[in-house]
Amino acid sequence: MTSVKDRFLEYIKVDTRSEYDKGPVPSSKKQFDLANLLAKQLKEMGVKDVEVDDKCYLMATIPANIDKKVPTIGFISHVDTSPDASGANVKPRIIADYDGKDIVLNQELGIVMDIATFPEISKYAGQEIIVTDGTTLLGADDKAGVAAIMALAETLMKNPSIKHGAIKIGFTPDEEVGRGADFFNVGKFGADFAYTVDGGELGELEYESFNAARATVTIKGKNVHPGYAKDKM
Repeated sequence: MTSVKDRFLEYIKVDTRSEYDKGPVPSSKKQFDLANLLAKQLKEMGVKDVEVDDKCYLMATIPANIDKKVPTIGFISHVDTSPDASGANVKPRIIADYDGKDIVLNQELGIVMDIATFPEISKYAGQEIIVTDGTTLLGADDKAGVAAIMALAETLMKNPSIKHGAIKIGFTPDEEVGRGADFFNVGKFGADFAYTVDGGELGELEYESFNAARATVTIKGKNVHPGYAKDKM
């Protein structure tokens, strides 16, 4: 069995950074690198109906192993990481017993994750946490979700004594640029209910979400230094 942590550390090595303002889906072809790796691993586990389509949506099925009808459950996460920071050459650091204080990510560059700005991290004092060197994203959004779903798949495939109905797996591209659901084939996925494994604290379950939109505004006029721009710009 491959642990969730080991899977996560493997997946963050794959640069899957998506890109804004790109017409095709996926917005970056390198998202296929992780999708194809996941497909290969799922097939090796014995998971069925594994397919990566031409837009980088991966779907697969863990067959039911019970003889009664139960709802089909889906688990979904996304393979891309945010365009706002590099996803290449990620250098993870494992802090085995986090002391609950500021974390110096990069001494040389003076990059610190401080408690004043991120008070929520102090909740994990005493636990093992994973950080970067501050020059790239870690990629936990959402490769942590990907790793969790893959570990679930391996656990169920290797332990038939755990009884369950059909389980659908879905990995999507371009979530970070607001296009992750654009070509998601709900009918083909075939789940009665599905959970998105992405973010949140341990034990947290969100049952609703917001809908966000992005707008680009172009203004034609005079560009004046802000210090002298009143009534001019």
